[in-house]
Amino acid sequence: MNKITKQPVSAIGYGFIGQNYLPQGADEYYLRNKYNKSGIAYRSLSASEIEILVRNNNTSDNWNHILVSEKFDPQLVKNCSFFGLVRIGMLEPYSLEFHDLILPVGLFNSTIISCDFGDNVCIHNVNYFSHYVVGNDVMIANVNELAITSTAKFGNGVVKQGESESSRIWLELCNENGGRKVLPFNGMLPADAYLWSKYRDDVALMDAFYRFTISRFDDKHGHYGKIGDRTVIKNCKMIKDVLIGSDAYIKGANKIKNVTINSTEDANTQIGEGVELVNGIVGVGCRIFYGVKAVRFFMASHSQLKYGARLINSYLGNNATISCCEVLNSLIYPFHEQHHNNSFLCASLLMGQTNVAAGATIGSNHNSRGADGELIAGRGFWPGLCVSLKHNSRFASFTLLAKGDFPFELNIPVPFSLVINDPTSNELRILPAYWFQYNYYALQRNEWKYKDRDSRKVKELSLEYNSLAPDSVNEIFDALHYLRLFTGKAYFRQAGKSIPADETCMLKGEELLSAGDASVDGLEVLADGFENSKRKVVVLKARKAYEAYKEMVRYYALGRLVGRLCDEKDALSLETINGWLTKSRRDEWVNLGGQLIPATRFKELLQKVRKGKISSWDNLHQQYAQAAIDFDDFVLYHAIASLLEIDNLKKKDFVTDRMVDFIHEYVAINEKVYKGIVQSRKKDMTNPFRKMVYDNDAEQEAVVGTLNDNAFIRLKDQERKALKRNVQQLTERFSALIKA
Repeated sequence: MNKITKQPVSAIGYGFIGQNYLPQGADEYYLRNKYNKSGIAYRSLSASEIEILVRNNNTSDNWNHILVSEKFDPQLVKNCSFFGLVRIGMLEPYSLEFHDLILPVGLFNSTIISCDFGDNVCIHNVNYFSHYVVGNDVMIANVNELAITSTAKFGNGVVKQGESESSRIWLELCNENGGRKVLPFNGMLPADAYLWSKYRDDVALMDAFYRFTISRFDDKHGHYGKIGDRTVIKNCKMIKDVLIGSDAYIKGANKIKNVTINSTEDANTQIGEGVELVNGIVGVGCRIFYGVKAVRFFMASHSQLKYGARLINSYLGNNATISCCEVLNSLIYPFHEQHHNNSFLCASLLMGQTNVAAGATIGSNHNSRGADGELIAGRGFWPGLCVSLKHNSRFASFTLLAKGDFPFELNIPVPFSLVINDPTSNELRILPAYWFQYNYYALQRNEWKYKDRDSRKVKELSLEYNSLAPDSVNEIFDALHYLRLFTGKAYFRQAGKSIPADETCMLKGEELLSAGDASVDGLEVLADGFENSKRKVVVLKARKAYEAYKEMVRYYALGRLVGRLCDEKDALSLETINGWLTKSRRDEWVNLGGQLIPATRFKELLQKVRKGKISSWDNLHQQYAQAAIDFDDFVLYHAIASLLEIDNLKKKDFVTDRMVDFIHEYVAINEKVYKGIVQSRKKDMTNPFRKMVYDNDAEQEAVVGTLNDNAFIRLKDQERKALKRNVQQLTERFSALIKA
């Protein structure tokens, strides 16, 4: 039975905070007054103003509880019912216009309960408007319900006085059974979500993160909602317990409940038709349109949900887009793309720069008796068309999965690889270093695209755009280890000998691969531990992959080194270079929400949290910012150590005259990369199956342009020319240092 209570009409608009929850000496408006920063000096209505209001068919339970500013025009208030304390700012005989919506300033045809309004607002046909503080120049039209309850939480994972713990909102990230759940809070970064969801066995960390979150909020009843300046809301059904920033645009939404919508003047958020949002937080600059459903969610700044997308129990990182798809129980780092109506993603940790193609079904195949397991993918994860994956699986950075159903759990530790399921031969095939050998245009263009499309005005995390960075380069060193081991095993297997210890296989594999021995191409190189099956896992073109990987490390290391030399060429000295050498080390690195941080620094950060030296999320965010300041130095030390290791050099061999050779080697590799970029794109434009839809070259050029029209290729051409100029100056500088 529905419980419906009866009370006098005169009680409407009063008693918002129960007597049990009012601080001693405070009235029910004490939090409301805290929210209202308008600075408007309110006054009581005059007798003539009340007369005009009554004549305009307005009603109030008590006209003494309607307060207005000095420049209040009662002629601009018509057909409204007022309950409780209502404060109205300046109303002037103007109209406001936004996207072809033109409304006269004033309050019309609305029921208004205990609200504050800024100057020159347009409130039209709001059937139920209660307990909001509204900014200046706000336009609201045709809304069924726009209301706040006394226990509003605005999407944050808190409970109010007297509420049960069961009412607290958690985000069940990365795991369907809630084992990695976190409390959402406004301002949460993907790094925060990762730390909290990952280190579940660290009780001290878990307790600290819980305290950090709880201390950000109070448990008081009676917080009013806020609608920021210049926000426009039209044609919506229900908006309840929602905090809305300035310059937001909300049109045609079905239901928004228990949500914070962050929006600012220079990063406004827009929410469109048919949207339903419940228990979530929306970052600045977000776009949410056309039938989207999101429940228990967090959208970081400048992310998008479109065309019926579903986001449930998930965190969506900055500058990410999900269109038409369903995502459950996932933590997604920045720069994620997922499109097309039949894509699905469940119980996953995707560590940025991901692209999920049409028909991909990651999760919900229930290959156990319990809930789905977990999938972890490093940066640049690209499952192709109609890929189906099983939990648990893990992938190194920039793994590309060819179309197909992968029948077993996968552990692919070799980065930049193409992974192929071959049902005909019943084999899994791995082509390591695929991107560098066959499609470096796509890899490099994505780096440029991520940097170009990073719309964040405030960069709380310093996101890594480059495909070759400490995390992926460390994985390359792991891949080189595997290639040596598997090649050595293949040699002994083909020779009909018993396979010796791994160390012996490694030495033989190193001998064969380093010599560029073509006989390696005839070996059947098999991988161990890459798939949870008894079938063969075949490594393709191991010798070429080995060479490509080593060249990728040199390209990364020399690029970082030459970049720093160019930056410091005027102040360059032997002491500076020796200082870099002394500090060089190939540390492990952690991908912390899209920002890379050395493992040693990361461990120090966690220890500070455990010991209470970091006592809030804001303090932790300051540590992220400090790590970003030091990032370039730590990457340089990692790059130099990587160069020494890949070329088997000692630090004493890293002398100034050798530096000139390094610089010229980098120029040569950079030229090769540039030619590879051009060639990759040229193949697309000259492929006969691409050209066959055009009657002639002129039609093709009119539709897709020419190579010379490609903005990215032009940019890379400019960069290589600039590099050559800088190299000339660097060479002269080193000549001077050697002579000195």
